[in-house]
Amino acid sequence: MLERTNFERYERYAMIEENEAMAERYMMDDAEICVVAFGIASRVAKNAIVEARKAGIKVGLIRPITLWPFPSKALAKAAEKCHSFISVELSMGQMIEDVRLAISCKRPVSLCSRAGGIIPSPEEV
Repeated sequence: MLERTNFERYERYAMIEENEAMAERYMMDDAEICVVAFGIASRVAKNAIVEARKAGIKVGLIRPITLWPFPSKALAKAAEKCHSFISVELSMGQMIEDVRLAISCKRPVSLCSRAGGIIPSPEEV
């Protein structure tokens, strides 16, 4: 009985992951570096991306709208052409593990994080 329930839940979770994961793509069409950030950190990241683009750096953003389910497919697709990722977080680096899993560790993932209510500057990103 419990095993059947577990299989049913697994199927339901797989359906949710397939249909409900959401992410915003920002300047990703030609990006070689992908920044992953959500919430306030994504606003800072967008400013950093605009400045980096002015300097000729091809960088874009994937902003997870849902953290569960995590938008793994969007990141996996980005890993096909981006050579590196930066996880920008207002935490101790919890999302970086999700990013690494989503891209199957195919590319390096760096961490830019601040904690305790401190928001990173665009220059830090």
